[in-house]
Amino acid sequence: MADQIVITEKTSQAKDVRAAVGARYGEILPAEGHLLDLLEPEDVVPAWKRWSAILLRPEGLYGTRPAEGGNKAAKLKAIREALRTAKRVWLATDCDREGQLIGQEILEHYNYRGEVMRVLFTAQDPQTIRDAFGRAKPNAEYASLYAAAVARRQADQIFNLSLTRTATIILGKGARGVIGVGRVKTPTLAIVCKRELEIRKFVPQAYFEVFATANVAGGQFQMRHAPQERIVRREVAEKVVEAAQGFEGALGVRVEDKRQGPPKLHDLPSLQKLCSSRFGWPASKTLEVAQELYDGKGKKIITYPRAEVRYLPESLISDVPKIVAGLQAGKSFSAIPVPDPPIIRKGASGSFHDKGLEGASHHAVIPNVNTVDNLREVWPRLSIDERKLFDVIARAYLAAVMADFRYRQTTVTLDVRGFPFRAAGRQPIDLGWRAAFPEWQPADEKGDEAQLLPALRNGETAKLEKPTIDDKETRPPPRYNEGTLIEAMQNAWRFVDDEVLRERLKEAKGIGTPATRAEVIGGLKRQAFLIAQGKNIVPTETGLSLFGVLKQADPSLVDPGLTAQLECLLDEVVIGKQEMIGAIDAVCDVAQRIIGKLQEGGVAGGPPLLGAAAVGGTGSRPPTPAMKRFADSIARAKGVKPPRGYATSGPICRAFLDQHAAKKASCEIPGVSGSKPASPAQILFAEKLAQDKDMVVPDEAKASSDPMGTWIDFNRVKQRGERRRKAVNAQTKAIAPKTKAPRNRSRKLAANITGKTKPPTTTLESSGNDTPLRIPYGNKDVAMKLGARYRAGQWYAPPGVDLTAFSEHGWLVPDKPRPASANL
Repeated sequence: MADQIVITEKTSQAKDVRAAVGARYGEILPAEGHLLDLLEPEDVVPAWKRWSAILLRPEGLYGTRPAEGGNKAAKLKAIREALRTAKRVWLATDCDREGQLIGQEILEHYNYRGEVMRVLFTAQDPQTIRDAFGRAKPNAEYASLYAAAVARRQADQIFNLSLTRTATIILGKGARGVIGVGRVKTPTLAIVCKRELEIRKFVPQAYFEVFATANVAGGQFQMRHAPQERIVRREVAEKVVEAAQGFEGALGVRVEDKRQGPPKLHDLPSLQKLCSSRFGWPASKTLEVAQELYDGKGKKIITYPRAEVRYLPESLISDVPKIVAGLQAGKSFSAIPVPDPPIIRKGASGSFHDKGLEGASHHAVIPNVNTVDNLREVWPRLSIDERKLFDVIARAYLAAVMADFRYRQTTVTLDVRGFPFRAAGRQPIDLGWRAAFPEWQPADEKGDEAQLLPALRNGETAKLEKPTIDDKETRPPPRYNEGTLIEAMQNAWRFVDDEVLRERLKEAKGIGTPATRAEVIGGLKRQAFLIAQGKNIVPTETGLSLFGVLKQADPSLVDPGLTAQLECLLDEVVIGKQEMIGAIDAVCDVAQRIIGKLQEGGVAGGPPLLGAAAVGGTGSRPPTPAMKRFADSIARAKGVKPPRGYATSGPICRAFLDQHAAKKASCEIPGVSGSKPASPAQILFAEKLAQDKDMVVPDEAKASSDPMGTWIDFNRVKQRGERRRKAVNAQTKAIAPKTKAPRNRSRKLAANITGKTKPPTTTLESSGNDTPLRIPYGNKDVAMKLGARYRAGQWYAPPGVDLTAFSEHGWLVPDKPRPASANL
């Protein structure tokens, strides 16, 4: 076997590396994205298989296990076998955090202790790859990059699974399926839902604008009444018209020569926004096309596409002449007047800014300097979409090294009997970088400033005529498309009210990462929470329902600003301002607080999430068999005909039931205001449970949803408890010494709900000696309420404490060691 190997992120990358360096650095072995998944909670603590409202934080980190699907098992096996004899590993995965994690987690999983060199490249042409191997550095220098990736993955698993289980248990009473909560996914849904609700609640307001034609010696132009606030009463606008009719007065004319620098280079979010608005592309398509331009066979004409900043390192200034010459050799860009020499702008307002790249894995997306000379040869092989995207990237690069756009701005004012009128216009002096975008019209040149003004002198007399009133109406905020939604995710500070925090988060990178935001949106669409409506993206009724329930339960769950703060902490791991464990702790603290708040709301009778609001639900799913049978029974009893489609459409069937089933007021139980009738699914489940146990469902339980839910939970837990106690007792015999203390306790349930008193059940007690416990992070308060104590670095249950709850939570120390939870 070889004494050194190269690990790449995927097969196509391995082919490019092999073509560039051959076998000089050893056998080249590709991964297939992540070859390892994190362990599930029940893999770490078996009792966590049973869902409960707790923080699923293990003592250390979640360990890893081989991932399934595709050809992952074979690829992982090949790397594992090669690691046994390899003395040196070259990690040649992608240059970002995720690429670092994909390669290094394999080495950690197999406890590899040989030399590891990190190869970073931002383009996949042979020359770039050869150069990257030549300047490879010890992998230890990228420890913070790996720590940041681990922190994000661990924190997401703990946060998402803990809150999904908690929300499902507490809010999902009566729901079909799981209520999925995600640290990034849920606030992203919230951004769209808030906008949709703003639009639906929006009430248009009429307002009025007044325009008049101004006549001067050199011609005429249009002036607009410019009050500080909009005119909302027509009689006020009519007074302005009356004052302007035939008015003559001296103009105030101010002429200024101004300049404007070029727009910033592109990162992935800015490309996704532009392509969404210009071409109607979903965010995922922009990334797909960019990826093909980056590593497609015979292409490789742009740098790494998952860019998260819009700057270049100053070391790339020397590449500018070659890239410009290569682009202008092609017909598409030959007419763009790039100055010779090109103009280099440094610093925050320019394109080359080393400090602006702090904490970033890669720079802005630009043409590949090593393949730009081949552009004329590559161009015919590009698809139409690939040409469109490369055109955007190339023009942005050329504009960045062109002269400023210079123009003469003229502002004209006129006081019309106390009513201010205004006109403005700009006259180009030198197009500069705007010559790279012949079709582009900046937003600030629309309206008044788009008109051409005649020659004007300050103090010149103007006469107004033909004043008119233009009836206007306020408009609601626009719906998001995928591009503007990604921009909103990137600029989550806009959703923060605190001014100090807003300023701090402006420097952060928003919620999610450039590589994951499109997938987050795609996931919400697959779950039927968001749908495409033309170019726009809107929430479904299911998505709005979930948003409403989560917001009412705890606004933190749907707060983009809170997620942006957590993202900021995770990003600080990269630059060493935050420790990995500290960042995970911060996310866990937030999750634990939300769990506590949800529990408080559940005890207080917070709102359940019903029916289609569960994950995976849609507004048009078919009715359940129980709903259909219930509708049929109502139709027979009342002699009414069910509506067309009731058997195939859940909403139609539900509407029929809502109209004809017993109303809430008729089935309220004394002392419980606003109680809901038991659902058809509850009734069906209860009858099956009663049949299995040879029981009768009491009328009091049938009367309302809450008593029915209590009766079902009581009898279902009792049925499951018999099986569970056998396993618990077997485990506990090896932990707790035998005792003569009584082990039976009696628990009661309200007779008007259960119809009977619950028989005595067997409990576990600690007696004689202390029973050692393993309490996961964040569960201290719950454990102490159950009787746990902490001493000398060890949790324990004193003699006589009931151990049943500890066993159900998986907090008893087993009699044999648990599998290792992590290799990290």
